[in-house]
Amino acid sequence: MNPTPHPRFPELVQIMSRLRAPDGCPWDREQTHASLRSYLLEEAHEALEAVDAGDDQALCEELGDVLLQIVFHAQIAAEDGRFTIDDVCGAIVDKLVRRHPHVFGDVEVDDAAHVKANWDQIKRGEKGGRADEHSALDGVPAHLPALLRAQRLQERASGKGFDWDHIGGPLDKVAEELAEVRAVWAAAADQATEAERRRLEEEFGDLLFALVNAARFLKVTPEDALRRAAAKFETRFRAVEQAFRDRGRPLEEASLEEMDAVWDQVKAREAD
Repeated sequence: MNPTPHPRFPELVQIMSRLRAPDGCPWDREQTHASLRSYLLEEAHEALEAVDAGDDQALCEELGDVLLQIVFHAQIAAEDGRFTIDDVCGAIVDKLVRRHPHVFGDVEVDDAAHVKANWDQIKRGEKGGRADEHSALDGVPAHLPALLRAQRLQERASGKGFDWDHIGGPLDKVAEELAEVRAVWAAAADQATEAERRRLEEEFGDLLFALVNAARFLKVTPEDALRRAAAKFETRFRAVEQAFRDRGRPLEEASLEEMDAVWDQVKAREAD
């Protein structure tokens, strides 16, 4: 397969320009960076679904949708004279060369960990200012999915030595935070005040954060783990719904015990 740039990329850029032209598409013309935010996130998630499914055809299509969002944003910026798609490409090319001196320069590295350490050092230098003014947590996007952001923050802190020595620490922390959630809930019960609800939310957040830390030690990506768990739940619940349809009964008329029994049957079939 030829790795050289395909001539259809300039065609994509031209099409996007045409869609945004005065006589182009009314919907495309009214879009802004802000209005496209949700689409960029949605297309990235759909690409992840294709990766998880191992579906090359779907991945090819979804990556095209992600690329469209990049070209769309660049076109909007170009119309305002801020930057172009060439500037976008140039910025990432320069960054890749600059942050890989072991490939494009004469720096020697021992392993992937050494590469990452160099990358982080170069990145800090690019930000300017005094080295002692930087935080190890700089550069972790605030808009990352919460589980992934927690993981990245913990990884950054770990790189500075702020970490447990073994898995026992994170697991004990999970148990501690779960106990605190139980204690707050027991104190508030169903008559929780606004302050108690905020406290419960805070303690539950601490529990989730501790679970992410435990996942990191277990070399499990929490975002992926939860996504797969949600997909498994969806598959099983749909099967339960179908089972009751086959019986001619609406699901809402079944008791929880009946639904649990069918759920267990669905799980048993998966194990066969």
